[in-house]
Parts: sequence; structure tokens; C-alpha cells
Amino acid sequence: MPNAVVMTGYGPPEVLKWAEAPLREPGQGQIRIKVKAAGISPTDLALRAGYLREAIPLPPNTVLGFEAAGTVDAAGPGVTGTSIGDGVTALLFSLGGYAEYAVASIWTPKPDTVSWIDAAALPSSAEAAVGVLRQLNVTSGETLLLFGGGGSVGIIATQLALAQGVKVISAVGEHDETLARELGATPVRYGTDVASRVRALGAVDAVFDAAGKGVLADAIALAGGPKRVITLSDPAAADYGVTLSQPKPDRAPGALDETIALLADGRLRLRAHTSMPMQQAAEAHRQMESGNVHQRIILTLE
Repeated sequence: MPNAVVMTGYGPPEVLKWAEAPLREPGQGQIRIKVKAAGISPTDLALRAGYLREAIPLPPNTVLGFEAAGTVDAAGPGVTGTSIGDGVTALLFSLGGYAEYAVASIWTPKPDTVSWIDAAALPSSAEAAVGVLRQLNVTSGETLLLFGGGGSVGIIATQLALAQGVKVISAVGEHDETLARELGATPVRYGTDVASRVRALGAVDAVFDAAGKGVLADAIALAGGPKRVITLSDPAAADYGVTLSQPKPDRAPGALDETIALLADGRLRLRAHTSMPMQQAAEAHRQMESGNVHQRIILTLE
């Protein structure tokens, strides 16, 4: 049997174990991928810790990972235009990326100009960025406040929003201020009294919380209510009447095709990332949660 990083329960990174896992067969319209790289998303961390167990309950022995890149190993009924051995990047709404093999329903060819690691770093972040921007319905001339603008989702959302003529105010830590400016956003510093610093820049039409938790009260105050405030992973969303945007197939159809093309053409910048062997997934989670690592970590397999 192949191996995967199995989540043995909710809890700290140590619940992630490298162990044997059943080899799944692709179903109707699905492919199976021999994984070369898999991205770790902020939602993975929240799922593992149990912060989202009520909104997104997980079965026993879940294999995390919303994104993976690799070669097509098998194709299910109804699959056309894809051959065994083709390089692809995939978005995995049913999870499963932290594994030697993953089954995907949504994928796109990997251009030769895109590395395996970049291909694995794109899908989940791109889908979330595109999806929330669509849900917020931000349009040219509006102002978007983005919490977590230096993160993997925030960086993509910033570029896509600016390309649509939206002004972006990016709430970031000190180490990401230069990056926010380089992307074309106006940075403001996280922390105490961030709301006052944002107000000094003008009115806000919508708020995209890609940071995780703890900013919803300020977000609602700045947006004039919860209607145009969306968070990706704050478990207190319902308490504030804010939408918790969940990864699902109808959130951003076509997002992967759109953004992989931009990446291949050099028109999309990703968050800086490094790689670790997939067998060290627990350590990768630990490092990402420590707050001391300012790069995203991609899990790789030889």
C-alpha cells in the first residue's frame, strides 16, 4: 500500500503521522495523481487543530491537503484530453494532497515554465482568492481592506483585485510592508488601533479576512456592517454574522485555469515558499504555526 500523512485526530502537529493508506481508484470524471508536491494551506492548520470541526467535520484518518501537483497515474470513466504521465496541478476539495497518490476532480495541465513546487503552491490559494473576491463582488473604483495581505491567499487576492481596478489596503506585519507596496497595495500595520490607521486612508467598501482570527470586530466596524465581510477561517464568524467562505466546487469555477496561465506568463507572483519532505509534515505544520517562518512550506516527494 502507498503512504500518506494521516491525521490521527484533532490536535497539535503531532497528530499527523506518515503511514500506509488505501490506494483510491478514480471515479467518474476523476484522475489519480502520482504526487510530486503538495501545498500546506492555512485552512489545513485550522482543520487539524479542530478550529473548524463544527463547520467542516472530518472523518477519522483524514489526509489533509487541498492542492497537489504531479503526473497522471490513472483516469476514471469519462475523462478526456488527459493522458497517463501528463503533468497536472489539482484542486482537491475532498482533501488528500499529503500523500503519494491523490484523486482529483478538478485539475489543469502544468505548463513547462511552472515548477512542481510552484504548481503545488497555487491551487488552494488561487481558488480562495478568486472565490472570495467574487463573493464580495468588488468592482473597479471600490476599496478592499485585506487582512493577511502578505499570506499566500492575500498576495494573489491583492494582484487580482488591483487588476480589476480595485484599491487595496493591505493589513500586514512589518516584514510584509515592502511586499504589499511592491504589489501595488497600500500597507497598514497590524495590531492595536489598526482600525484608526485604516480610517485615515479613507472609506472601505469590503473586507477580505485571510488572516485567520481576531479581526472581525474591526472589519465590521470599517465596512459598516457584516454584509461585505468574509473570512476564510475565523471560527467566530457566525457569532459576528460574517460569512465563513468554505472551499467547495461552486465557489470559484475556472480559477485554476485562469491563474495557472497568469503564473506561467510571469504575471502572477506567489508568496515566497520553501520545501520539506512530505514525511516531515508535522514539523512543517509546527514551523508554520510558530509565527517565526515567513515563507510558505510545500511538501515534496522524490
